[in-house]
Amino acid sequence: MRFGGFVSKPLVTIQALQERMAQGVPNGECSESSVRRMWWAALDTLQSDILLPMNLTRGLWLSSPLPALYEPKLLKKFQGWVWAPKDLLNLTNPSFGILPPSQSVSMDMNKNSLDYERLTLLEEDGNDPLLIVITPEIQIALALEGKYQERKLLMRSDPETLSDLLTLLDNRLNTENAEQANNLRNALEEMGQLKTNDDLSKVFWPLLSQRLADIAPSLNIQTLPDNIIHDQKSNSKNSEISLLEALTHEIRTPLATIRTLIRSLLRKKDLPRVVEDRLKQIDIECTEQIDRFGLIFNAVELERSKPEQTNLALTDLGSMLTMLSPVWSNQLERKGLKLNLDITPDLPKVLSHSEGLELMLTGLIDRNTRGLQMGGELTLKLRPAGQRLKLQILTQLPNLKNSELSDNISNEDIGPVLSWNPATGNLQLSQAATQRLLKSLGGRLTNRRDSGITIFFPISELQEFDPPD
Repeated sequence: MRFGGFVSKPLVTIQALQERMAQGVPNGECSESSVRRMWWAALDTLQSDILLPMNLTRGLWLSSPLPALYEPKLLKKFQGWVWAPKDLLNLTNPSFGILPPSQSVSMDMNKNSLDYERLTLLEEDGNDPLLIVITPEIQIALALEGKYQERKLLMRSDPETLSDLLTLLDNRLNTENAEQANNLRNALEEMGQLKTNDDLSKVFWPLLSQRLADIAPSLNIQTLPDNIIHDQKSNSKNSEISLLEALTHEIRTPLATIRTLIRSLLRKKDLPRVVEDRLKQIDIECTEQIDRFGLIFNAVELERSKPEQTNLALTDLGSMLTMLSPVWSNQLERKGLKLNLDITPDLPKVLSHSEGLELMLTGLIDRNTRGLQMGGELTLKLRPAGQRLKLQILTQLPNLKNSELSDNISNEDIGPVLSWNPATGNLQLSQAATQRLLKSLGGRLTNRRDSGITIFFPISELQEFDPPD
């Protein structure tokens, strides 16, 4: 199988590639929420069920409007190109696969950094996702396409379509960035003769159907209304916020369903001990991820509506930390970490939102222990500081100072809400989003390299009185 015939032409849009993939495919009848669920299941199927078991050593991938390839083992071996919205390209270090055009960062395998070529997504490209993966052993393209309520998932692996797609991509790069066009040609030539994979569709669609059958719609979490995503976005920032809303819904939905099914199984009395322990572990993992993406959703909602503060009430912060510490301790123990509480007794109450603050603090603890090696410690200190309470979250490894630990953390913002660590693959709230969310909960965040994370909460001037007898 060969790809060739590259000829310079006017700028080709990403939509043109998706339209080529749709040729000969019947019109779809899916809603936006349904087709997005299919998209994420397709990405899991391709990467976990097809590519990883093949133990591939090289390849290339191209995606839009955000990186769709996320498995670290594949990212380290494959060369990538990502078209992303211009507003998300204001980064200076490797992150979510998004950097200014023409700026590339060489891969250092010893540092586990990831290398993508960053290119600008144009307005006429649209926001429908696209992923193309080319290796000597397998070639496949995935995309979403179609009008409102006529959406469909596309999967093409036939040589004719893949050859046309690569020709279109070469035309696009010739107009947009000649250097990257040459890099793509060189990467294809280095792979030599490509094997055809005519039977791939016979494997892909049954695997995808099996995944979708295992993901029932959640009864606990409302899915995103179709008209939100269908609504035309006035600018790229609104587009990103809508995308994040959809992602958080689609991620939490199957997790909540899995958790519901697990808890129904745990009510059975005749489960073997090893099965019960595994089910409890799955329940815990699902809950932690639901909470994590719930926090991201709260930050997205805050970014959209921008209220100064939620409805705040008297909150006993010291009692809250003490009450939640057993849950946090268990969470950290599974990672080989230790939690220390250092709380001054009889502290006054603060104004906050207890439910939102619990989720926020859990998220901060998760954020500050991700990547922390076994034997590390997390310390929560709560002290009076004038008319405020000062909460410090400090991480410590044996014989390692906090400032040294901070030097190893290299998260990069990928927009107003999220940040990405390219070395670990961790996705979390950006510093700015964390500050906004804490502000809405009555707190003020500071983050110094030499003192970890510090949050100040104003002491409430309100007084509580016992009701008369």
